[in-house]
Amino acid sequence: MKVTLLTGASSGIGEAWAKSLAAEKHNLVLVARSENKLKTLCNQSSQQYGISVQYIVIDLTQPNADLLIFEETEKRKLIVDCLINNAGIGTAGDFTQIELADEQAMMQLNMITLVSLTHRYLKQMRERNSGTIINVASMAAFMPAPFMAAYAASKVFVKSFTEALSEENRPFNIRIMLLCPGATETRFFETAKINQEDKKALLGNANIQTPAMVVEEAMKGMKSNKTIIISGLTNKIGAKLGALIPNSMIMKFIANNARSTLQKIK
Repeated sequence: MKVTLLTGASSGIGEAWAKSLAAEKHNLVLVARSENKLKTLCNQSSQQYGISVQYIVIDLTQPNADLLIFEETEKRKLIVDCLINNAGIGTAGDFTQIELADEQAMMQLNMITLVSLTHRYLKQMRERNSGTIINVASMAAFMPAPFMAAYAASKVFVKSFTEALSEENRPFNIRIMLLCPGATETRFFETAKINQEDKKALLGNANIQTPAMVVEEAMKGMKSNKTIIISGLTNKIGAKLGALIPNSMIMKFIANNARSTLQKIK
C-alpha cells in the first residue's frame, strides 16, 4: 500500500498537514513522540475519510530513529511514496547560555534524521522512478540569525541540501521540494524555552501565520511542482529583499532588536 509518511505530525504544522492530506484521501503514516495525540488523529482521520492512517511513536532526536522507522514501514509492507520531513525543533538565546545537549538534539533532528530518512526512502523511490520528498526549513534558511545561530544554520543546511537533491534527482521523476514557513502559531518557542518577552524581541512585528495557512500554501506548492514554497506574501517579499541586503546589515538589525533581553553584557 502506498502511503505518505509525515514526521512531527502530532501538533502545529504537522497536525494541520495530516488533516489536509487525509481530506485528499492520502493513506498516512504519522510519526511523533505523543502516542495519545497520534492515536486520536489517526482515529478521527480514518473514520472521517475512510483511509488507512497508521502511526509510529518515536523520539526523532535519537540517533537510530530513522532506521527504526524504516524497518517498521518495511515490516508493515508499506510503500512510502511521499516523505514529508516536517519535524523540527529550535533553540534561541545567547549561544553560551543554551544547553549544549539542546543544541545537539536540535542538530540531530533538523539535519541528521532528515538526511537519513531522505536517503533511506529516496533509494526506493529511485527504483520505482517516482516519489515526492518535502523538507521543511524556515525563513531562517535565507540568512544568519543572531541568538538563533545554530537553529538558523541547520535550516540553511536543509535549504541547500534540498535544492541540490532536487536537481540531482530530476531525471528520475522524483519531486524534492522545500517548504519555508515564517513565524507560525505553534509550540516552537515554548519548546525552545523562550518566554513571551524574548519571543517578542526575536520576532518584532512579524506577521504570524496559523499552521492551516502554512499548509494551504504547501498543498498548492505540491500541486504546482514548486521546488521552494514560501508561505505568506510578507515572507515572499522578505526573501526577495533579503537577497539584496548584505547579511552584515541584517544581522546587526536582528541582534540590536534582541540583545537587550537575550544577552547580558558584563
